[in-house]
Amino acid sequence: MLLYMFDLKVRKGESYNTIKRRFYYQLANSGLSSSPWKTKSVLYIPETLEKEADAFFRAWKSKSTVFKAKIQWLKKLN
Repeated sequence: MLLYMFDLKVRKGESYNTIKRRFYYQLANSGLSSSPWKTKSVLYIPETLEKEADAFFRAWKSKSTVFKAKIQWLKKLN
């Protein structure tokens, strides 16, 4: 499984809400929306979607900072 951690960044003069709305709209309409677990800044996806996720975040590279981690297990603490 892969863990993508991302943060949207806004340049001076740009509207954060507009960028955020476009980002999450495109995310919801992509194949990544079927991820088994996601929060507002983390996606947990199967490795079969790695190329799609990389392409999605590559398209947003000027507006986001993204980290990708390959993990073997994930445990919820609560």
